[in-house]
Amino acid sequence: MAASILYIAYPLLTVSAESAGGAEQVLWTLERELSGRGFRTAVAASRGSSVSGELVPTGAPCGQLDGLERRNREHHEAVLSFLRRRGHGFDLIHDMSGSFWTRAAEVDLPVLATLHLPRSFYPSGYFESVAGNVSFSCVSQSQLRSFTDFTKLPGVVPNGIALDHFKQRRPADDRRGLLWLGRICEEKAPHLALEIAARAGLPITVAGQVYPFSYHRQYFEREVAPRVQNSPNSTFIDSPGFEHKLELLRQAQAVLITSQAAETSSLVAMEAAASGTPVVAFRHGALPEVVADGRTGFLVESVAGAVAACGRLEHISPADCVSHARQNFDCATMADRYLDVYARTLAHRGASAA
Repeated sequence: MAASILYIAYPLLTVSAESAGGAEQVLWTLERELSGRGFRTAVAASRGSSVSGELVPTGAPCGQLDGLERRNREHHEAVLSFLRRRGHGFDLIHDMSGSFWTRAAEVDLPVLATLHLPRSFYPSGYFESVAGNVSFSCVSQSQLRSFTDFTKLPGVVPNGIALDHFKQRRPADDRRGLLWLGRICEEKAPHLALEIAARAGLPITVAGQVYPFSYHRQYFEREVAPRVQNSPNSTFIDSPGFEHKLELLRQAQAVLITSQAAETSSLVAMEAAASGTPVVAFRHGALPEVVADGRTGFLVESVAGAVAACGRLEHISPADCVSHARQNFDCATMADRYLDVYARTLAHRGASAA
């Protein structure tokens, strides 16, 4: 069993309870859980991150895609330098950065890389040369189906959330309007959420972060801002803090998930269920694995289907949503499953070395 784990974060952003990115949220939650159980944990992340174990700062976050190559190189070199000094103190590296595993040949430790994205999002040929000490894990069965050619994939570990943050709920009759929550970009399609709300005749709050990437800014200014400005029933909240996000989830009649990508998971859908709030989501990627259709929300095929679903929200019981979240999304279960994957990864490493 791994007693000491080094986690590696995505290089452009910080890791904390306030993180907007899904991979950062999962890393923060998992590391917090295992540190609380007495495991020695360290997180290699951008300066300014806040973690439960040791922070290994690798440089300042830059928040610009055109700086990714430089920042990624700086991030990798800082991790390798740290490992040259302290590497023998760890049993395993858990890479959630999406790219450090490509440098694994320079490390004398097993590296588990969690894949957070659909396979089509990775560059062509990205997985052609994989070092012998690298294993991969997926976060959903739908994602796994596109990685069936991988030989070193010791497990699927669905994401989880810190359910202790979702204890307070509003009565069902004290909710008003729709909520769209997430990273504001074209593939997440908040403009469709605004269209759904307008057609359903319901107010909507769009809450999230516009990352400082040029195409994200351009999308927001072209598709989202004008719709909000032209609708008296629409509100935009920029980068809500964690407690504010929880309050928004508790206040909403339903959360809309309008992503056009083959989502590999959905923390927003999990958080909504834990708040007793129904979800109306497009049936893409792993959403059918997260949303219990007809019990915790509705899976739809179109904008028209989403509008119709907004008229059936009273059929969803907040208690059923919370029960489903407790049974399926507890971060303690995610941690248990990762510990099992760690054990199998280390066992494979030991067998290979024998």
